[in-house]
Amino acid sequence: MKTNKSFIYILLIFFVISINSIYSFSSFLTNDLYSLVIRQSIFYLIGVIIILILYKINPEKLLKYSFFIYIFNVLLLILVLIIGTEVNGAKAWFSIPIIGTFQPSEFMKIGLILFLAKVIDKQKLNSVKDEIILIIKVLIITLIPSLFTFLEPDTGAVLIYLIITLVMLFTSRLRYRWFLILFGVVAVLIGALFYLYIFETDLFISIFGSSMFYRFDRIFDWQSSSGMQLENSVISIGSSGYFGHGISNILLYFPEGHTDFIFSSFASIYGLIGMMILIFTILWFDTLIIKTNTKKRAFKYVISGFAAALIYQQIQNISMTIGLLPITGITLPFISYGGSSLLSYMMLLGIIISIRKDSLLN
Repeated sequence: MKTNKSFIYILLIFFVISINSIYSFSSFLTNDLYSLVIRQSIFYLIGVIIILILYKINPEKLLKYSFFIYIFNVLLLILVLIIGTEVNGAKAWFSIPIIGTFQPSEFMKIGLILFLAKVIDKQKLNSVKDEIILIIKVLIITLIPSLFTFLEPDTGAVLIYLIITLVMLFTSRLRYRWFLILFGVVAVLIGALFYLYIFETDLFISIFGSSMFYRFDRIFDWQSSSGMQLENSVISIGSSGYFGHGISNILLYFPEGHTDFIFSSFASIYGLIGMMILIFTILWFDTLIIKTNTKKRAFKYVISGFAAALIYQQIQNISMTIGLLPITGITLPFISYGGSSLLSYMMLLGIIISIRKDSLLN
């Protein structure tokens, strides 16, 4: 019960930070000054209701039907490529009247985590053959949604799927030598991609297309610290001092200041003290997730998958706003504006709280 109260306090802090940041950046978006704040508040309310519903559901049932949850999400990824709404060159959203946009790739995390947890838990690992079978199963399960998400294109979501899979496998009983082989293969593939990008540009574009070339360009923009978005973000954070410039007083405009770059907006408002409070709250939250105790291996895999997605997004999002990592279009969980991202993480939190309840009862 004490831990659940902690989650309530943390969500309240996240809510206040999110609303303040969105409201302040909305001064650059005059038509959405209040609608974004109202929508985010509604998303939070719906998220809390979802948590209460999931709290009442036995997590074993979610694992039991995880295959159908996974397939449903894959079908949504396929459907969005056919009839989805294109935004900023990506066909990754459904446009729903009144509600707004809905992004299937965000909810795919849930289906992927639950189904992988079930598959990893059920697979026996008594021999090398068993290990290879598990690796093949997991690769197929992960590559299917990754392919459709990559076609949107949404590279950031694909990276999250891969991180989830890697961490869940790492926490399984799979021997570590497979990870050494995997890292070796990945290193060779990445090296080959960068060689083609730098020295064989025409061949690179003919194989992977101009969209992929643009994504690599963004990585090199990060290395050279070029680009208005990153430069204005760094200036806004660096000039905020100890206490920031105050609410509705963000000095410079940078694209996506209410979504991907919301950390920059918050830092500009509240300065170093505000950033420290946010980071402390994030660490508090992550620690509670990681420390979730359960005797059931399948639930441990669910927890590791959730923690992997959460921590990766936090590190990636904050780091890209200060120039430490490439800009990948990844939101800051529970803080960035957006119903799909917020509700997907609320669902995962509801599952974790349900697992905690199950552990106390057994």
